[in-house]
Amino acid sequence: MKKPKLGELLVERGHLAAGNLEWALNEQRSKTLLLGDLLLASNLVSREDLAATLEELLQVKYVNARVADIDRSVLRIVPQAVAARNCALPLFRQGKQLVVVMANPHNLTSLDELRFASGMSIAPRLGFRDEINVAIQSFYRKSGLELKLKTLEIEENEALDFETPIANLGDNSRDDLDELRSAENNVRTPAVRIVSAIIAKAAREKASDIHVDPQQSGAVVRIRVDGMLRDIMEIPLDLRASLISRIKILGDMDIAEKRAPQDGRLLVRIGETKIDLRVSTLPTQYGEKAVIRLLNPDATTVTFSQLGFSEATANALGRILVQPQGMLLITGPTGSGKTTTVYAAINKLRTRTKNIITVEDPVEYMLEGINQVQVSTKAGRTFVTCLRSILRQDPNVIMVGEIRDVETAEIALTAAQTGHIVLSTLHTNDSVAAIVRLLDLGIPPFLIASSVTAVIAQRLLRRLCACAKEVPITPDFAALLLSAGVEDFGTTMYGAVGCPQCQHAGYSGRVGVYEILFINEQTRSAIRSGANPDEVRRMARSEGMRSMLEEALDKAQAGLVSLEEVFRVIPFEVIPSAVRCAACHRDAAPSFLFCPHCGTDRRAATALKATTQIPAGREVQV
Repeated sequence: MKKPKLGELLVERGHLAAGNLEWALNEQRSKTLLLGDLLLASNLVSREDLAATLEELLQVKYVNARVADIDRSVLRIVPQAVAARNCALPLFRQGKQLVVVMANPHNLTSLDELRFASGMSIAPRLGFRDEINVAIQSFYRKSGLELKLKTLEIEENEALDFETPIANLGDNSRDDLDELRSAENNVRTPAVRIVSAIIAKAAREKASDIHVDPQQSGAVVRIRVDGMLRDIMEIPLDLRASLISRIKILGDMDIAEKRAPQDGRLLVRIGETKIDLRVSTLPTQYGEKAVIRLLNPDATTVTFSQLGFSEATANALGRILVQPQGMLLITGPTGSGKTTTVYAAINKLRTRTKNIITVEDPVEYMLEGINQVQVSTKAGRTFVTCLRSILRQDPNVIMVGEIRDVETAEIALTAAQTGHIVLSTLHTNDSVAAIVRLLDLGIPPFLIASSVTAVIAQRLLRRLCACAKEVPITPDFAALLLSAGVEDFGTTMYGAVGCPQCQHAGYSGRVGVYEILFINEQTRSAIRSGANPDEVRRMARSEGMRSMLEEALDKAQAGLVSLEEVFRVIPFEVIPSAVRCAACHRDAAPSFLFCPHCGTDRRAATALKATTQIPAGREVQV
């Protein structure tokens, strides 16, 4: 008996007109579509009638892939690329079989590829091509999302409370509108869940920043922990736009504007902790890049001792801050902890008897009892205009976020002469370079000498985890120490190991190293007379100033930091290019551990020098 064909059965049961069948068969000759898919696409037959007829013809049960109950674990058995190529979606295990819904359940090539990919026998189910394709995209994306969230160690019920207004609709894309409606209706879309998971993980690991970097194939999410960036997840291309839109919605930014940089801010509550977040977006080649800065709420209550200052230095700074006037400058590159040090000084000065006013760009931490002003170029609030107004507000303490130009510097220095304590920051390499920077701005030397009371230069070093081990010093580090003029460090050093507690990084937290230039009468006279920086530095060193390198090496010897971290962060000057050997009296480069002429071990000579008392003023050859 001849097996009936699909078109004949549909006509026989009255589901399809004979003329429509003839048209569909002629149309199919020029296309690669199955007849059933063509009939559905042309609306010539209902989905229910076609499914019932195909079940009878193929003897395979029909499953609607869009609403099917799927075991997410089987999606790992068949890769998405294999599923898409064969238009087949794995549903669940049935004994030793894998149940798969397929557009063509009798295609032997597809069945063989699925069997090879899964390592199981295949029990096919019938489905329509459009339903299966949509389901593949949806279920595989959700499965990937679940895996990413599991990697981030976020629980589904770990919700974050975002305290921010919802942006206006404006002229937005479809993804933008979907995220806006989801935000307004409190719907947990994939983008909502991923952003919450990322922020929760960053807060848990005490990260300072979150980076969402657009790539050609999607986006990479990284967090900065202890000053170093680390990857935490990859975002697929179809979720990238929604993720950026979600971040911009939270930051109360214009999601329709994608061609200009934007800044935003929001407050998030995680349990009982409130974290202030600053959001910044930047258009790049592959889309918008977003950076979220997490502001540590504990930074406003930190003390000098907690920052790593010695007790003597902290007391000296305290004596400077209780003076009736003067300027304290904090210098260092971006990310060196200048703002935290400034807030530590403000926290020490904060009392109900003092009027403290800050001008910042932007205001990073909200302090109770402090008058804080944010710079706004659009509103005409610059550092200069704000400083002029602040001087009419009867201040005791003025904090200037950063000295950027000559006018700001002149007003701030003048204020430090007229009965005000002034705190500010600069971007310089060391403490003496801050004086040079002010001179380069055109500030008269007499104004600098009479206004500045101290300059703090600082860096942040990653603190070694408790898993660190003491090991013999390597020749490379020994040579570096010698080239820096350090000959009494010792023969061992501490190295990073890594454990689960520090995420196998070997480091946990950071510690500050400082160089403090106290401006005394001698130094003040040198600045006023126009002495060069090297002379000022030598004078300060003779008065007991310790360099950042010396502070860092002390911490390295104590096992707080590693030598690798010291030389990664701290700049140092190389001592003269040749040192005379004590045995053959010939010159050799300071980086040589052994004399290249006679083979004398310079480390042995260094140990001898360390055990021998040398009268002051005498020169010793090593």
